[in-house]
Amino acid sequence: MRLCELKQKEVINCRDGERLGYVCDLDFDVHTGVITHLIVPGPCKIWGILGRDQEYVISYSCIKQIGTDVILVDIDIDKALIKSAFL
Repeated sequence: MRLCELKQKEVINCRDGERLGYVCDLDFDVHTGVITHLIVPGPCKIWGILGRDQEYVISYSCIKQIGTDVILVDIDIDKALIKSAFL
């Protein structure tokens, strides 16, 4: 599966059924080439006007199922939501 195919899939948390968004990037081990994390943009600030300053970093081991339209994950939202490194 290619990154462009992953970007078209919506990420949904199995714990509460919350839609997290779409995959925007991957984190991988440069020595082995193994994917370690999926990165999904975090929630918008006020009405989406001010952009985003957080992102969900989801460990690859938390992925439960990859379907044709969605990726099901089982994560604790508070632990996966981190401040974006690019701001």
